[in-house]
Amino acid sequence: MTSAGGGAHAAARRTHAEQRERRVAAGLSELERWLADQVGQGIAQARQTGPADWDDLARRLVDAQAPGVAGTVTRLSRVLTAEEWPGLLLGEYALLHLLAVAHRRAAALPEPLRRTVRARVGFPVTRESVLATPAVRDHWDVVGRRDEEQDRLVARRAWLAGRTTGRLAMVLSFSPAGQPIEPFPPPGTTIDADLAFYPGASPLRALVAERRGLVDAGPPPGTKVSQVPALIAEVLAADPWTDSWPLVLDGAVPCPDCIADDEGNALPLHPSAGVPWRLLAVSGGRPVTVAAEWTPRGLRPLATWDEEGRVAPL
Repeated sequence: MTSAGGGAHAAARRTHAEQRERRVAAGLSELERWLADQVGQGIAQARQTGPADWDDLARRLVDAQAPGVAGTVTRLSRVLTAEEWPGLLLGEYALLHLLAVAHRRAAALPEPLRRTVRARVGFPVTRESVLATPAVRDHWDVVGRRDEEQDRLVARRAWLAGRTTGRLAMVLSFSPAGQPIEPFPPPGTTIDADLAFYPGASPLRALVAERRGLVDAGPPPGTKVSQVPALIAEVLAADPWTDSWPLVLDGAVPCPDCIADDEGNALPLHPSAGVPWRLLAVSGGRPVTVAAEWTPRGLRPLATWDEEGRVAPL
């Protein structure tokens, strides 16, 4: 009886999975047609008609069980506030098209990229399966932490950098708005821990598999400003849908609208960052270590360390 029941449950799960695959494929096929229509008709009216069109499309993608793509479509309205919104919108459309095509041709992709595509589409990856993978032990510097409210949930992102491995990680936790969120050490803390990474072509999100304790350490080792373009190019070559990546910059000279170095290289700040007064005050015009979140529109400073190694969250 147990064996027969187990076989029936397994068959039901397979049927459900096959049905979802078909629904997702149909939903993404519709997305491809929709994108072709948008580009063919032009985007001049996007500010007037876009939000309603995107909400309708997102609902259909949710029905097609592609929540990751639906979330991306829902967030398209954010680009309309930017002065350069036409270029940004076309860029978002291009990435959506690339994702739909990649899913359609998933069988031809390398396994890490195929996993990335499925995750971006919205296929779940269980916590148990992540924790079952080999973990990476290191002394992890907490280089940034940010809480953001979205859809009545508070999302906490903590960015970490491994001192020995050089790996970067992002630990994500959620809590209903108004409820306590899982605590995590603040920037400037170094923890001895094992991290298990979610699968993908450019893995960043991780779970803390085991935390052993705190470690006394100074400012984290960093990358030169001049090395960042090549580093980000490598990340995007592996996962072109990456829209956030942590950086630790060594010898960084903060400016009102960028982070530079003493060789004339500079990285622009995100428009929402404003003038980083606290960062400018800590640095006093001198090179410092700066942790920042890279985004396609510029850097968002996370933390800095002064000449004495003291951290200042930003």
